[in-house]
Amino acid sequence: MPIKLAADIGGTFTDVVLEAGDRRWSEKVPTTHGAPEAAVLEGVARVLSQSGHALSDVSLFIHGTTLATNALIERKGAPTALVTTRGFRDVLEIGNEGRFDQYDLNVVKPRPLIDRNMRFEVGERLRHDGTIVEQLDVNGMRRVAREIGKSGAAAVAISFLHAYANEAHERLAAEILLEEIGPLPVSLSHEVSPEIREYDRTSTTSANAYLQPIVSGYLLRLEARMKADGLAGQMLMILSSGSLASVRTASRFPIRLLESGPAGGAIYGCDIARQIGERQVLSFDVGGTTAKFCMIDDGEAHHALSFEVGRTYRFKKGSGLPIRIPVIDLVEIGAGGGSIARLDSVGRIAVGPDSAGSEPGPACYGRGGAEATVTDCDLLVGKLVPEGFAGGTMTLDREAATRAVAASIAGPAGLSEPNAAHAVLEIISETMASAARVHATESGTEIENRTLIAFGGGAPLQAARFAQKLGIERIVVPVGAGVGSAIGFLRAPVAFEVVRSARLTLPGSHTAAVLDRLAAMEREASDIVGAVAGASARLDTRRFAHARYIGQGHEIEVPLTFEIEPSRFAADVRTAFEQAYSAIYGRILEGEAIEVMTWTVRSLHANEQAVTAGEVHGRQDAAPSGERHLFDGESEQLVRCAVFERDALRPGDTARGPAAIVERETTTIVPPGMRFEIDGRHFIHIIQDARI
Repeated sequence: MPIKLAADIGGTFTDVVLEAGDRRWSEKVPTTHGAPEAAVLEGVARVLSQSGHALSDVSLFIHGTTLATNALIERKGAPTALVTTRGFRDVLEIGNEGRFDQYDLNVVKPRPLIDRNMRFEVGERLRHDGTIVEQLDVNGMRRVAREIGKSGAAAVAISFLHAYANEAHERLAAEILLEEIGPLPVSLSHEVSPEIREYDRTSTTSANAYLQPIVSGYLLRLEARMKADGLAGQMLMILSSGSLASVRTASRFPIRLLESGPAGGAIYGCDIARQIGERQVLSFDVGGTTAKFCMIDDGEAHHALSFEVGRTYRFKKGSGLPIRIPVIDLVEIGAGGGSIARLDSVGRIAVGPDSAGSEPGPACYGRGGAEATVTDCDLLVGKLVPEGFAGGTMTLDREAATRAVAASIAGPAGLSEPNAAHAVLEIISETMASAARVHATESGTEIENRTLIAFGGGAPLQAARFAQKLGIERIVVPVGAGVGSAIGFLRAPVAFEVVRSARLTLPGSHTAAVLDRLAAMEREASDIVGAVAGASARLDTRRFAHARYIGQGHEIEVPLTFEIEPSRFAADVRTAFEQAYSAIYGRILEGEAIEVMTWTVRSLHANEQAVTAGEVHGRQDAAPSGERHLFDGESEQLVRCAVFERDALRPGDTARGPAAIVERETTTIVPPGMRFEIDGRHFIHIIQDARI
């Protein structure tokens, strides 16, 4: 019986899950930001103690971390140098020459990760097709290398113009650099992000280099500690694309770890969607720091090739650092349990995006926090109770929460503390609903007919009100929802994506070079996955084109599900593009030429997961274990709320709200006008009460 372990480091809590067959143990431990591995090791020790297993029994350990994301947002990476083509030293500041707010005369763009005095130029030039116009200036590169050696740089990014089409100059520059100054982490743009768009590629490569010493050092320390403590199985990392990769691969490309935790949540949502047989799902993942939303169709999450980190200007697109890597397409906003509530300059309640995290944490944690947070408000309205928080590891301080809400919101606004807390929760629900609506619009999909899958420590608390605002009629809270992202890690496939730019105009017949490129990409992806999954593992290969009508500024993703036949390849790609384009925009542009800019090959070895029965024969009223009082915002009164222990509920149990279903890692709130049912998998289904 394989024993698998997963650890997810979040901004507030570190979740650890151990699975042995169909049994599962989990722990939530406050994240230790100064030494992230400390919380991981503590959580691992706790679940091993719970289960009676030893670390040497574990065959697979999967890890995801916010270390890379936090280092970028907080600008705490390593001193980094950039080497680029002469004349392109300032591309990180010029960007794409766009303004993310055209009406703000004082708009401030994100500051580059690498200061100008650490950016170096060298003579070389390629055409867009990779043809060499000017050979690399070897002597100039040696001078640059010596300057970098004196600069104190701990890592180097090399990004030459059109290197995605010809890697020779970047490789030669790296060789010269290492000859002159010795071993140093070097990130090459043709390896990190081999695609067109100079600014995005250079930004991504610079970020990879900026993170590499810190992330690689952390991963190697943790791996060494786990092995020293007895881990005999593999340690794998979850990537932003939802794939698994080795520690070595993650250390080379730490940029691919940026959305690893949220990706685990999306995978969890996909697994639940397949189990319950729902074709259209919205996953809703709320932790201590952020809320995440992901559209899932037919059991698969939407994917993208780019996103932004650290949007600093009202979360507007373009105000963050562009990162060009394969990623699950999700929205993440600062709306978690630790999000701080306050009155803004005109006296309105505002929540987030800043968070109290775990150090000091919400006021009710009793660790010195004095600002009101969402968790403090949940406590004051009765959604949470002081005892048993975070798996029984913490007792919440109601008096501290009351003082914080009174000082930050209630007193200045002239409200009672419960009314102020209720108002904060209404604001956060509307903020999350607005973000989900925008995401649905940008994705070209509807949201009302979807099923909401709620997980993470905070989502079951807020899911019902969130769903009401969106017009969603069914909510599912799976078993283990409080540590859903960590469970998602255990469902992730061993996989790797290779992305390359290679322009192909349609209609066209010159496809030989593209087919050769696709074959090489498939070999590269398969080799990386095979090294982890085993040479004999049967791999699934998926191909995608990223195409547009000539003259358009952005591409759409086009699945290439057909068998490749060279003689009709161009025609098949055109047909696939028109189907994808029509699905998004409702029409095609007859007779217009099409261009494919980028190709993606994904090789994966998926885990086979057993699907449990969900049918229930007969319904019975659930027996509550007690009651508490919830504050009702409409009547401004306390109302009785039945309390149910989730472990005691049986398939077929049902009850009307108001109700609170409590478990180790979270609490599910069922408001008046709704009821819950327990299915054969022990999942909670919350639906509108037909009698209301």
